[in-house]
Amino acid sequence: MGSKIAVFVKIDAQAIKKAGELTQWLEAQGVQVVRVDNSLKEGPPGSRDSLCAPADIKCMFVLGGDGTFLSAVRWIGDQTIPILGVKFGDVGFLAETVENDLISAAKSILNGEYDTITRMRLLAQVVRPGSDTFSETVLNDVVINKGALARLANIQVSINDHYLTTFRADGLIIATPTGSTAYSLAAGGPIIHPSVPGILITPICPFTLTNRPLIVPDSANIKIKLEKKSADIMLTFDGQVGKPISEQDTIVVRKSLHPVNMITVPGQHYFDVLKDKLSWSGGRG
Repeated sequence: MGSKIAVFVKIDAQAIKKAGELTQWLEAQGVQVVRVDNSLKEGPPGSRDSLCAPADIKCMFVLGGDGTFLSAVRWIGDQTIPILGVKFGDVGFLAETVENDLISAAKSILNGEYDTITRMRLLAQVVRPGSDTFSETVLNDVVINKGALARLANIQVSINDHYLTTFRADGLIIATPTGSTAYSLAAGGPIIHPSVPGILITPICPFTLTNRPLIVPDSANIKIKLEKKSADIMLTFDGQVGKPISEQDTIVVRKSLHPVNMITVPGQHYFDVLKDKLSWSGGRG
């Protein structure tokens, strides 16, 4: 498998204890372990650029929930490092195995007995005349949110330079299929299987009830502008970092050229996780 593996850990007593056991076991196999505790406070966008994952890491174990997984994905940037999510506590959508099966999964990975699937990411760019273009890559979603006391936002959306509509809403979510089970789901968006090649546009509490969630092809170039006199509007990336925006900005969102490579474990099925997470009837039969 290689000589260097990363272990990315949630700041949680149980996860830290398990990370210690995994690190000890890997080192006994002659593996060099890069340990990363997810304790860094998220600063402004781009503030962790100097803290990217080393390029020679062969794979990464992420011990924690979905938030920790998103932090880990941000840490590896555009690199193709395979990732295995290990869940602790509540069922997460991004974990492939549970803590009790961790060493067994590690043995399989060291032996090369594993597969990977790709999960689409989105590239979001903020363009402002006279300023450098800012960009972030996300696995789940890009969200435009108004402040608690701000009026409804008027958000103009164009698809491939063709005007679609102006959403008058509390905000707007642009999500991947992976992100369809996150904030978008809470806002009334549909669940999209991760292998479906689409991008989801979900308004948050729209003023007009005919403004419904929309799925566009993953080849779409989505352009977003705020109407004039927009104030107290924030753009967030995977819930990790935020950037204030105004009517001066143009937000462009499209499929990233760099997907996430997720390690899969035999016997783990997306629909079983979905049923567990949403408490659907029928169990795991």
